[in-house]
Amino acid sequence: LAQGSYFAHFRSIPSHFLLLRFFTMGKLHTISRGFRHGTRNKFAKKFRSKGKPGVARYLTNFKRGDYVDIVVDPSIQKGMPHSFYHGRTGIVFNVNRNALGVEITKIVGNRQLRKRMH
Repeated sequence: LAQGSYFAHFRSIPSHFLLLRFFTMGKLHTISRGFRHGTRNKFAKKFRSKGKPGVARYLTNFKRGDYVDIVVDPSIQKGMPHSFYHGRTGIVFNVNRNALGVEITKIVGNRQLRKRMH
């Protein structure tokens, strides 16, 4: 190799310095934390139950004071709650034309918050 080449530079540096530089670079990409991160199994539909929900899902009548379970349907993305609320039970406090208002208790630190969501 010629004296002025690119590889001649690395021969002059001891090998343990090159290894030290290689291991101290750290992560070179950011870890994505989107709205649905970590929900591969939680939002997956069961075997042979793919597709959109039936009409009976939308024709169910709810009244104020009813206890409801929040179950996310991954085939409907509009109005999808956060993954924390999947499987939780709440009380209906409001009925709209196209939404239900549900009140849930959420433990934050050393206190219980009553979260209201539509």
